[in-house]
Amino acid sequence: MDLIVGASNDAVKSLVNKLGSLLAQEYTLIRDVRDDIQYINDELASMQAFLNRLKREGGSHDEQRQDWMKQVREVAYDIEDCVDSVSHRLGGEPRGSGRLVALRRAWYLLATLYARRCIAAEIGNLKVRAQHVGERRTRYGVENPASGGGPGGEAEGDDAPRDSPLPPPQLIGNTEPVGMDEAMEELQPWFTMENVDDHRHQLRFLAIVGFGGLGKTTLAMVLYRNFGDKFDCRATVLASQKFHLQALLRGLVKQLHEKQAAASKSQLHGIEEWGEEVLKKKLADQLKDKRYLLLIDDIWSVSAWENIRDSLPKNDKGGSIVVTTRFKSVAEACRRQHGHVYEQKPLGEKNAHKLFHQIISSARDVPTFYAETILEKCGGLPLVIIVVAGLLASKLKSGTYREVDRYREIDRHLVEVGKDLPEELSKNLTTEGVTHILSRCYNHLPADLKTCLLYLSMFPKGCWISRKCLIRKWIAEGFITEKHGKTVEEVAEECFNELIGRSLIRTINNSSNGKVKRCQIHDMVHEFIVFKSSEENFITVVGGHWQTPFPCYKVRRLSVHKSDQQEKETVERMKLSHVRSLTALESFTALHSTLLKFQILQVLDLEGCKDLSFHQLKKICKMPQLKYLSLRRTSINMIPKKIGRLENLEVLDIRETNVWILPSSVEHLKRLVHLLAGNKKSRIALKLTEGITKITALQTLSGIEICGSSIGDNMDRSTKGGTVTVKELAKSTGAKNRDGCCHSRLFTTHFRCKGATTGLGKLGPVAALENLTNLKKLTIYRLGSFTDGDNVMLLSAIEHLSSCSLKFLAIDDDYTGFLDSKFNSSQAPPEHLQALGLSGKLSQVPKWIGRLHNLEKLTLSLTSLRTDTLVVLAGLPQLFSLTFSLDAANNDQSVLKILRKNTLESKGQIFVPAGGFKGLKLLRLLAPVLPSLSFLEGATPELQRLELRFRMMEGIYGLANIMNLQQVLLTVSSQAPQIAKEMVSQIRISASMIRKINAPSVVIDEYTEDGMPEQVARSS
Repeated sequence: MDLIVGASNDAVKSLVNKLGSLLAQEYTLIRDVRDDIQYINDELASMQAFLNRLKREGGSHDEQRQDWMKQVREVAYDIEDCVDSVSHRLGGEPRGSGRLVALRRAWYLLATLYARRCIAAEIGNLKVRAQHVGERRTRYGVENPASGGGPGGEAEGDDAPRDSPLPPPQLIGNTEPVGMDEAMEELQPWFTMENVDDHRHQLRFLAIVGFGGLGKTTLAMVLYRNFGDKFDCRATVLASQKFHLQALLRGLVKQLHEKQAAASKSQLHGIEEWGEEVLKKKLADQLKDKRYLLLIDDIWSVSAWENIRDSLPKNDKGGSIVVTTRFKSVAEACRRQHGHVYEQKPLGEKNAHKLFHQIISSARDVPTFYAETILEKCGGLPLVIIVVAGLLASKLKSGTYREVDRYREIDRHLVEVGKDLPEELSKNLTTEGVTHILSRCYNHLPADLKTCLLYLSMFPKGCWISRKCLIRKWIAEGFITEKHGKTVEEVAEECFNELIGRSLIRTINNSSNGKVKRCQIHDMVHEFIVFKSSEENFITVVGGHWQTPFPCYKVRRLSVHKSDQQEKETVERMKLSHVRSLTALESFTALHSTLLKFQILQVLDLEGCKDLSFHQLKKICKMPQLKYLSLRRTSINMIPKKIGRLENLEVLDIRETNVWILPSSVEHLKRLVHLLAGNKKSRIALKLTEGITKITALQTLSGIEICGSSIGDNMDRSTKGGTVTVKELAKSTGAKNRDGCCHSRLFTTHFRCKGATTGLGKLGPVAALENLTNLKKLTIYRLGSFTDGDNVMLLSAIEHLSSCSLKFLAIDDDYTGFLDSKFNSSQAPPEHLQALGLSGKLSQVPKWIGRLHNLEKLTLSLTSLRTDTLVVLAGLPQLFSLTFSLDAANNDQSVLKILRKNTLESKGQIFVPAGGFKGLKLLRLLAPVLPSLSFLEGATPELQRLELRFRMMEGIYGLANIMNLQQVLLTVSSQAPQIAKEMVSQIRISASMIRKINAPSVVIDEYTEDGMPEQVARSS
């Protein structure tokens, strides 16, 4: 079944609901318009019933049906565009009685007369179009589907609840690649420079060549990770089919700059405008006197390879260049430069079986005969094996059959999948054969999963995609709705997990709580969905990796990957008034002249566009239908006052910008669910204002600064400036409970009632934070100008929110003392939290922390790391991830004194106790200076991953006692002294003694703050 059935049906289903809502609103429309709307509504309801029958029938559809469904989809989209613009064009009609209301209503009718006539004309034309589409089906003999449905088993269950349990938390990400051992053994001498004499100080080249989907990039990345620490610096970049030398050089310069801690950020100012010669000179400066490793992925032509080769600097230290390509001509050009060529081969029978059963968890239930038949048709191509195994795994997991019928149903699924696969791929690897298999696997997807998968064509090839970003976009686009008693977020998570489970997208890395953080889509799958999206007029890509035809329909969703003159001219030729979703990558230039044409835009993602101006931002505030707005990593420092006009906005992302305050009109954003702000690197935070505290729909409030309120000042005056406790403040005002006990909740409640008579000013945003009772995640970056009274108010607000919906809380008190003085003494601790982060001055953990039985993720300041702290934390039953960190900016003498004091009180070494941390899987210590840490026998029995990031470290002992350890990640500053680097060698030796562990990764300035190269990320 093609996407078009699902897309057409979903479009009509959404529209029928909107038409009913429009009829319910008492707009004064031109005569007969209501009758036209009712006719359209009835006609579309009939179309929807027909589409539902097609959906249940499944299978493929002939050309007549497909063409008719396209017409249904397009007319439904156009009607929806018209409906969505009605409220914007007509505004709010005055209601009520009385002479003044009558005058206002008369003026309203006169002022909107032209708009209402235009709307009437549009609806009349759309009625005729809907009528013609309905008649055309009969006129051209589009037959009714057979009753009872057909073989499309997946389609039948679209509206039924899926039996797809949440995947278990994973930390290590992908399992080790299959079938790479021989290649690793063969290529190791090239990386270690064994048997290399004549070319030790020259550029060295390695070309990995093979058919698309054989795993060239996977092999290259394994080599890059395993041998990269033998080089002074390294970087990786994508070349792609539409080769652009400036973009490639810019990517290398940015990535190398990010990894060189001593470099100044200002040195890259205006890099987007740099020419080739400037970029080449900058790259030569970065690689001067360094032995470097560069990975250039996916080169498509000899000319592209020669341009890249001639642009790379040469020095007497030697540089190593690894390239991947589908074309033997490129590999031969590399060989002619005294390069080494490795030809990637299909998997052998043994490795093919291993990969197949790695995907299917219930491998023991798969009969060997059927598995061999399927694998023969996969031709040893890893991509095809993974996708086919993912399809089969989804069928086996979703089965609701009785145990007695289990093997019969498994046989049926295997036979069904086997019939779908073409025979020719086993004999000859062809792009057409792979595309056919991808198409068959795609056709087995339910309609909503097809839509969600195709949406990934919005992102560029090779991009790392944030799970949270993707899910929020799906919701804003309307692809996901609440069903079967689950929230829209839960349904979206299920869809994402289903695509991961079917191996159509793959995990790149995981968060510290074990959930997928970022994902990626394979090149050939990406190519398939880009062309499918273009064919179905689902998404139009401009400046992407693959050349797609100019859209023959109205553009509905637009993604601009490049903003050169050619792309600018292409966009200006398009009809943009029907665009509902717009994504621009890195540059906004191609859209400057067309911004006002986007009249019904719902999703706008401008992440990374450094050329976005305040004037253009004011135009964006005139888009009333906007639900999702991302301005992350743009150069803006102010939000227009008219932001309040975006009354439908649900997501506002201004992270990593210079915006530190929002205008008061933000209080009109009543539907805002996620407000994401702040910049950890530059210590910029968004000031909490009373306007923000009035947005009661907020579920996420991230990156804020809370400043002291007027009530704090008045409180100080009322107590004559003395230091008082919560109990004393409550006693002085009579805020007691029946037993005479006093705490912050009673104190705040008392002052809400008595404030007017005690002379205390109006409650500020600190106390008003309590209004956000739907808040699930709260992240506080800074506390500013806090008094003792403000500390009380903040503690009260946190206690109140924790009793409502709060599940994630992170506080950086910026060494103001809030955590030690007030948070530690809470009488109503946040016992329902699942994640807690406490940064700043934290000499000891809160006394009540042992009562947080639901806590899964805990991040603490390194200043709290003591043996007695670990003893307390060891008893938390659900604790999955534990991090101790310290900001490099806070590496002052007072902090160092606290660390030394902690070590002394722990008898010189900090011990991880035996028998504790029974569920802990991840332990991280991230700071410039790390104390000595020792694992006792039996400590952290389930620990899988240990991360250490430091400039100096006193030592780590007892790694051999952690028997389930799978990975040790060491990130050492390039500024670290020699003794620290020797410590790294000792840790490697200790870790290698554990039988179950691979040689741990030692990374020298490889990772940015969030653990990934910046240029391949797309939000987080």
